[in-house]
Amino acid sequence: MTSERILEVAVGPESIGERVDQFIAGALDLSRTQVVRLLEDGEVLLEGRSVRKSHRVVPGEAFRVRIPAPEPVEAMPEDLPIRVVFEDEHLLVVDKAPGMVVHPAPGHPGGTLVNALLYHVPDLSGIGGALRPGIVHRLDKDTSGLMVVAKGDEAHRSLSEALQRRQVRRRYVAAAWGHLPQEEMTVDAPIGRDPRNRQRMAVVEGGRPAVTHFRVRERWPGAELLDAALETGRTHQIRVHLAHLGHPVVGDDLYGAGWERGIGGRNRVWARFLAKRVSRQFLHARELAFTHPISGDEMRFESPLPADLAAAAEWARTAQP
Repeated sequence: MTSERILEVAVGPESIGERVDQFIAGALDLSRTQVVRLLEDGEVLLEGRSVRKSHRVVPGEAFRVRIPAPEPVEAMPEDLPIRVVFEDEHLLVVDKAPGMVVHPAPGHPGGTLVNALLYHVPDLSGIGGALRPGIVHRLDKDTSGLMVVAKGDEAHRSLSEALQRRQVRRRYVAAAWGHLPQEEMTVDAPIGRDPRNRQRMAVVEGGRPAVTHFRVRERWPGAELLDAALETGRTHQIRVHLAHLGHPVVGDDLYGAGWERGIGGRNRVWARFLAKRVSRQFLHARELAFTHPISGDEMRFESPLPADLAAAAEWARTAQP
């Protein structure tokens, strides 16, 4: 097993003014996500003191960086059904089923995608952490669709950095209540923890930058089918941005519970019937495109709407209020 590493990194004149996370990531060939985690854990020291991630480096400074040994994977392999749409020695792309949690957490110690992956790929990258081996990005439990998983540390690091540089294309299909005011919209609104409910995210001042592009695919009587393209990947981003617009995702009990009851007029009954036909949030990761981290090949995958959402969409486009 790989042991911990302790490295010294000195700042030269060419790096003056760089943020410390950017500087160390470049100097040690780590992802900025890794470095931020090391900074937050107090593993980066300057003259014996921990360093804030907002620190700007100065020539002559020398940082001591401790990179802990990878944690042993604690999740247990389980023979669970998963749909693998692509696999090679470096990564795999899976089409996650709705209802499957991505990684173990309190309340979900097993039965997760990680448990299934550990059975399918016994030697996953440990760089994602003890309970998230190989996971580059995640989908909510009730969101279906495409995810990429790294098998080794090099692929994980490269894919994570491509994600940060917005070089991974992720497109979703969503159904939202009501009607957007424009056929195409971009929402650029920061997302952070909701101060009134820590179980939710919200558009908040000082949150992390978040950008989503929406395009109307189909207009229905009391809702519409949307394409949603992510520039950033914040927790619950599409769901939060649509709720912020006043058009939450159909079936989203966290951000839009009971919203259909507010639809009046001739569309009221139609909306209630649609709500009964959607048993989970109507959100599906339909397209994933990225550059292969090792070969450099352009990779693109698509996933059709799963049966439950396809049936609800067919009803919505044909039923009359």
